[in-house]
Amino acid sequence: MGWLQKLSAGLSKTRDAVTGQLDRLLGRAADPALLDELEVALISADLGMPVVERVMGQLRAQMRGGNFSSADKVRDLLRQSVLDILLPTQSASMEQLVAQGPRPFVILAVGVNGVGKTTTVAKLTQRFRQQGKKPLLVAGDTFRAAAIDQLQVWADRIEVDVIRHRPGADPAAVAYDGMTAAKARGSDVVLIDTAGRLHTKTNLMDELRKIKRVVAQECQGAPHEVLLVLDATVGQNAIAQARQFHEAVGVTGIALTKLDGTARGGIVVAIADTFKIPVRLIGVGEDVEDLQDFDAKAFVDALF
Repeated sequence: MGWLQKLSAGLSKTRDAVTGQLDRLLGRAADPALLDELEVALISADLGMPVVERVMGQLRAQMRGGNFSSADKVRDLLRQSVLDILLPTQSASMEQLVAQGPRPFVILAVGVNGVGKTTTVAKLTQRFRQQGKKPLLVAGDTFRAAAIDQLQVWADRIEVDVIRHRPGADPAAVAYDGMTAAKARGSDVVLIDTAGRLHTKTNLMDELRKIKRVVAQECQGAPHEVLLVLDATVGQNAIAQARQFHEAVGVTGIALTKLDGTARGGIVVAIADTFKIPVRLIGVGEDVEDLQDFDAKAFVDALF
């Protein structure tokens, strides 16, 4: 199965929630009742109220102008409206960012518990390895021994080095050792996995800021990417998470995981509209190739 087919399959639940409603209405004149039903579908897909209100305002204005006679035309405007929101958040791939950036290029991965952060870091590391880069993993999640072991398993599988300390060690100290090792070993890219933390825990956010300061002292401009990993299945709560992490450490890119497990994949649109932060990666499955570069047009094609 090609990546477009995987993307389409991964977004099937969200697509059914949004366009399934339109499909049921095809052949019926585009009237106010149709738009009311469509509005409910868009809200349930988690596009976010600001986006839904703006899109529905456009649709109703077009209808008043007499420009709609079918649900197909409603779909076309909806598709274009979503694409206009997503295109500005499309960016270069992570491989391109690393190739164009300083060496070592430092990626700090952040996010709450259970979003798939460690797995995302590992998959990204494998991609860099396949591109001929020399990555280095840093096990900054010292809060959970299992997280250190999980990253070690991935490192062994990918055949890359990992810098780790004992469970309970200071994560900033691990980051420091990681930076020292990266410079000594000539690493191209450093990927720092951090502890999953509730975005409302001030002390843990302070810990993230400390890691960021230590990394910056060891490498000018680092971290060069603060990658926030979000779970698409949590819907609007992802907005609150993004806001808190962005205020704490200045998020520069977003990876959205588990899109294949939710009917609320419209959260991609809500996040793009709210923060204007590049959406770097989307996860639509368990395999390495299911972590895909975000492509706005491909995403909209798969969604509609």
